[in-house]
Amino acid sequence: MLKFKFLSIFCFLLLFSCQNKSKDKFTDTYSSGVIPIAVDENFQPIIQEEIDVFEALFPKTGIVPNYTNEVNAINLLLKDSVRLVIATRPLSSNEENYLKGKKFSPHSYKLATDGIALIINNHNPDSLITLNDIRKILTGEALNWKEIYPKSKLGKFQVVFDNKNSSTVRYAIDSICNGIPLSNKLFAQITNPEVIDYVSKTPNAIGIIGVNWLGNHKDTTNLSFKNEIRVMAVSAESEATVANSYRPFQAYLFYGYYPLTRNVYIILNDPRGSLPSGFTSFLTLDRGQRIILKSGLLPATQPVRIVNIKDEQ
Repeated sequence: MLKFKFLSIFCFLLLFSCQNKSKDKFTDTYSSGVIPIAVDENFQPIIQEEIDVFEALFPKTGIVPNYTNEVNAINLLLKDSVRLVIATRPLSSNEENYLKGKKFSPHSYKLATDGIALIINNHNPDSLITLNDIRKILTGEALNWKEIYPKSKLGKFQVVFDNKNSSTVRYAIDSICNGIPLSNKLFAQITNPEVIDYVSKTPNAIGIIGVNWLGNHKDTTNLSFKNEIRVMAVSAESEATVANSYRPFQAYLFYGYYPLTRNVYIILNDPRGSLPSGFTSFLTLDRGQRIILKSGLLPATQPVRIVNIKDEQ
């Protein structure tokens, strides 16, 4: 009889333990708990600052970011490994239908507008470029600096991205090259800091990178970029001049003058309205949007101070 009693207690404890384990995935609330999120690595500097401030405001929370390429980030959401993703596109209709088939209701919220910057070596004098010339370089139609700038002595282009699965590569194919494949002469450096470092050491290089990696932290006005490289001014016209070419400053993102822009989204799949929803609210409201503003991107909701920054290129 005593043996049976101990067996009953053991079975109860085992059942209780299993029930608790089954709920471990959902122990977070709107303002407490620990969750993983997946973030397009192009936005690591911004999102890490957002996380640091959020966790300071809500000490019972923990946001664990996986900074990865956009393809992997969205796949993690589809596998229900994360409930929040930062990416440069919303879900496709097929992806939405897949999640809805699992009784989920995903939502996308605009977080910011990003500028895709072209960076060159400090010793390169040619800092004006047209969209058409960028296409020629990316598709391999133009292989040598002299083909775009007749007086250049830099030789062949060395074009570098972060990595082959990045949202920046997708943007280059879809939005700059209109679906034409990129030249096989281009190559990736794996990380954005490596792109900056490579360009700073390579006179004939062009790097393609999100503008939030280029902020000059000594300049609180966001009117200058890192000193290690130069940022090219881009024109949508047939010929690039100082008057019609723009760098990716906030004012030019706001007015639409800078031609290489993309939206940044929060993709949320949080049926319980718990911590992923709480962090989304923070990102899209005043405190989170002010961090976006400080980063150099254009926030989705925060007012922007417009300053005349047209200068000599």
